[in-house]
Amino acid sequence: MILSFNIEYRTNWGEEVKLAGLSTESTPMYTTDGIYWTAEVELEVPQEGLTIHYSYQIEQNGIVIRKEWNNFPRCLFLSGTPRKKYRINDCWKNIPEQLYLYSSAFTEALLSHPERVDIPQGYKKGLIIKAYAPRINKDYCLAICGNQKALGNWDPEKAVLMSDSNFPEWQVELDASKLKYPLEYKFILCHKQERKIDCWEKNPNRYLADPEIKTNETLVISDRYVYFDIPIWKGAGIAIPVFSLKSEKSFGVGDFGDLKLMIDWAVNTHQKVIQILPINDTTMTHTWTDSYPYNSISIYAFHPMYADIKQMGTLKDKEAASRSNQKQQELNNLTTIDYEAVNRAKWEFFHLIFQQEGEKVLASEKFKEFFETNKEWLRPYAVFSYLRDAYRTSDFREWPRHSVYDAQEIEKMCQPETVDYPHIALYYYIQYHLHLQLLAATKYARENGVVLKGDIPIGISRNSVEAWTEPHYFNLNGQAGAPPDDFSVNGQNWGFPTYNWDVMEKDGYRWWMKRFQKMAEYFDAYRIDHILGFFRIWEIPMNAVHGLLGQFVPSLPMSREEIENYGFTFREEYLSPFIHESFLGQVFGPYVNLVKQDFLQLVDKSGIYRMRPGFETQQEVKQFFAGKNDENSIWVRDGLYSLISNVLFIPDNKEQGKYHPRIGAQRDFIFRSLSEEDKNAFNKLYNQYYYHRHNDFWYQQAMKKLPQLTQSTRMLVCGEDLGMIPACVSSVMNELRILSLEIQRMPKEPSYEFGHLNEYPYRSVCTISTHDMSTLRGWWEEDYQQTQRYYNTMLGHYGTAPAIATPELCEEIVRNHLNSNSILCILSFQDWLSVDGKWRNPNVEEERINVPSNPRNYWRYRMHITLEQLMKAKELNSKISELIQYTGRNPEK
Repeated sequence: MILSFNIEYRTNWGEEVKLAGLSTESTPMYTTDGIYWTAEVELEVPQEGLTIHYSYQIEQNGIVIRKEWNNFPRCLFLSGTPRKKYRINDCWKNIPEQLYLYSSAFTEALLSHPERVDIPQGYKKGLIIKAYAPRINKDYCLAICGNQKALGNWDPEKAVLMSDSNFPEWQVELDASKLKYPLEYKFILCHKQERKIDCWEKNPNRYLADPEIKTNETLVISDRYVYFDIPIWKGAGIAIPVFSLKSEKSFGVGDFGDLKLMIDWAVNTHQKVIQILPINDTTMTHTWTDSYPYNSISIYAFHPMYADIKQMGTLKDKEAASRSNQKQQELNNLTTIDYEAVNRAKWEFFHLIFQQEGEKVLASEKFKEFFETNKEWLRPYAVFSYLRDAYRTSDFREWPRHSVYDAQEIEKMCQPETVDYPHIALYYYIQYHLHLQLLAATKYARENGVVLKGDIPIGISRNSVEAWTEPHYFNLNGQAGAPPDDFSVNGQNWGFPTYNWDVMEKDGYRWWMKRFQKMAEYFDAYRIDHILGFFRIWEIPMNAVHGLLGQFVPSLPMSREEIENYGFTFREEYLSPFIHESFLGQVFGPYVNLVKQDFLQLVDKSGIYRMRPGFETQQEVKQFFAGKNDENSIWVRDGLYSLISNVLFIPDNKEQGKYHPRIGAQRDFIFRSLSEEDKNAFNKLYNQYYYHRHNDFWYQQAMKKLPQLTQSTRMLVCGEDLGMIPACVSSVMNELRILSLEIQRMPKEPSYEFGHLNEYPYRSVCTISTHDMSTLRGWWEEDYQQTQRYYNTMLGHYGTAPAIATPELCEEIVRNHLNSNSILCILSFQDWLSVDGKWRNPNVEEERINVPSNPRNYWRYRMHITLEQLMKAKELNSKISELIQYTGRNPEK
């Protein structure tokens, strides 16, 4: 069978258009004018037919320099005799404006077509018309109507229905021997059961002159895009960590089994998305400090505590089963999570059920299939976990054996005949069950038109499987964090290593691609935590505790000459902490003499001090005060931290003689000590450095990585773009059609105190609060002056604002957010319940999930009611349903 491919593409000098996907090598195309490109390919097609997938790309000197959008691959079913010829006319595919509609969130859940029409029958002389129309739910179909009998003679009742076999692409094959030219036609939207025409596309008639189709030839016209004048799609959803879920069957913590009940509630209230926090294994110390979900030991393995043990089997030992049931009731009655007790109890069960069922499960064909697919990460994870417990530390550098990863040695340990194997295989067994349970929840969500939205942390732990097995991908001599923002005035220090992007680029970001693709097995949407990390990361020296002493990596540091070109007098002392008698009392109050005596040295009589040896870095100070948690010690310790960060410039960590202005230096004593002339000059260079200098540079950094990564799966991509946002971020997110995050109390317009909901971009997720913030009710009580301004200016009320956020106020704010421009309005569980005085938590303080400024936050928030109670809360559920219905977030088409 001969396939003739044709495409129009204006190439530059030296560029060639090539076909990809038909064989291991790309197929050359030919042109006479550099615009119209053709290629003929001969394929052997079996009698039953063959489906091919292909795409176009641009090459120069054998190197791919550009690819068309291929998230949704081109697909063509070939049938007929070996003498048949297909003539395929294509157009280059750029990323569609409505990319979100082509994501698996829409095609597999929100607008899925579970029962699809077969590929249309072929003709000896055929005309295939293909069109993209993703905004059509399962009750509707695309039809074609035109100027002749075969197309209904413009009678919509006789329109030809198209096949959705490759939805969201639709196709029809017409018998070309019965067509007259010129052919004119339009696409129409048709209700399948009622056979009722809803609307016509509004553009002029589509036109086709005589294409001169021969016998035994089929002409394929592709890449038509269809739009109808129907309401834009908007949905609502809920954000809640899995660990916070609570059902009558929970074991003191939410689990994957509980997700099904949450899906039921979402369906009951017309919500379309369930957003969770990271669910990876974070077990390092077996203490409550492991509750931090963004510090995982594996980017693939799930946390064992999320296993629904009821689905894993029933213990035959009646005494052990009774003990387990009793513990379940005891832990499940707690108002918050007892992380350590939950994990101890679940692990006791894991050991017993593995002894009872493990051998049978590991011998099953389904497990073997899972193992073969996942062994690349599963083996190292299981061995790491085994060695972590055997050596009582997750810091593999301290292990007496295997501190340096050796794949061959690890593989030997994993052989069934070794003494280590039963301990290692236990982790296989648990991860297999977690896989089955989450997959079942995913399937259940899709069947019910609900999207599960995951969360990809920006960092990995320095004591993780990946740092052990693939250290070349990371800079282990630095710490990732965030510059100061509304969450934390001193910046955030996450402690994660930063990425060695130069190394990652060499293998096409394989590490990230695998990570995204694994996630796509379970999720149809995801949130990229701190998307700014793909532009640049805030890297903090290992000897620092706070984030103030960091610098952006990669970045363009400034030379001394460049600094002085701004009119600023550069001095070496600006690199060292400025400590002067004049402000020590402000910092340390009654402890000033103690501090001078124990931690400082007087340099000269003018009142200049320096830090004593042993206290010159924040880490040294931290070690000295370790275990001293009284108020006085914390006051002195934090004061010493602030002295050490009281510098004006930070040396670049790679280029000698290059510097970065210290972030937020204007709020510190060293800046106040400058002359007015130097203050003005510093502000100029500071603003240039932080808000203009890196725009193009960081744009290029992001565009090296994000296009390939975000298009490696069909998940819907949402970027957490909060904090200190360079101008290039919105450009990149718009180009790649990534949804932004919009929070009213953190407006992106500098002149606004609060975001304007009617100005939010459609391609965004709006919310009232995140896991890093106080809830709506908590925020209302934090700053009464701010609340008053919000009450008067944003809500438009006169008079004094209530001291607490009443259910009526919360309902008004929720309704306003649902009415916003954003495609998705995803609210926290706490904020949804705030609209009902009967069902919301009586204690506002119990609603907070995380305090980012506290590096030792205990992540233990739980729902204060069970999911079963939630399902029975008729008044609440009706109120939420009505709010969603009346704000247009439950679309019918």
